[in-house]
Amino acid sequence: MYGSGFGYDREAPVKVGERYRVKIESLGKGGDGIAKIQGFVIFVPNTRPGDEVEVVINSVKRKFAFAQVIE
Repeated sequence: MYGSGFGYDREAPVKVGERYRVKIESLGKGGDGIAKIQGFVIFVPNTRPGDEVEVVINSVKRKFAFAQVIE
């Protein structure tokens, strides 16, 4: 249903500066790893599918966030 995803009526489940342990599920078009937290997409550069890494959130947009590895 249109309007039921993140950015419309739900707040992102992550905030800038928070740390998470995530598993990279796939690669985005730009080559960044993609993890999800409560279904919310997190782009993590320099990772590959299957990687389990600790990240810190750098930027949060309406439908996705960017993070960097801190291990």
